[in-house]
Amino acid sequence: MQDHTRDPCPWVILNDFGGAFAMGSIGGAVWHGIKGFRNSPAGERRIGALTAIKARAPVLGGNFGVWGGLFSTFDCAVKGIRKKEDPWNAIIAGFFTGGSLAMRGGIKASRNGAIGCAILLAIFEGVGIGVQKMMAAQVPPQQPLIPEGHGQSQGSSPTPTPQGAFATA
Repeated sequence: MQDHTRDPCPWVILNDFGGAFAMGSIGGAVWHGIKGFRNSPAGERRIGALTAIKARAPVLGGNFGVWGGLFSTFDCAVKGIRKKEDPWNAIIAGFFTGGSLAMRGGIKASRNGAIGCAILLAIFEGVGIGVQKMMAAQVPPQQPLIPEGHGQSQGSSPTPTPQGAFATA
């Protein structure tokens, strides 16, 4: 079963890259703004915050963007190979993403990055499934209401008499 609420995979990759870049840039602006503000001398705190934001927020945005784009690429590849839509796709894609991003550090770093990222994605998927089940349990299914008089035979009940201000005598 395919998810028809999302665009095809090439567009999903670009969309996820852009979304991750935006999240990283905004989060980086907040984080590095506070950090630059706190680490600046008393009279130059605003300038220090802005300087830190300009220097570090785009870098963090780029790092988030690379992670998001790479994860989305692996996710689309795994979906294409497995021909299934399930939580295992994200876990496998997380494994490949973590491993490939840590590859410059050697085999051990790549292995640890792959396992760590797969565990993180497994936690995300598990929490998502748990929340989805919890929300579904809060709304119990109800039997549809049948209007009064519906389904009765023609002569079994008298026609209701109008009452109130608009009743005719």
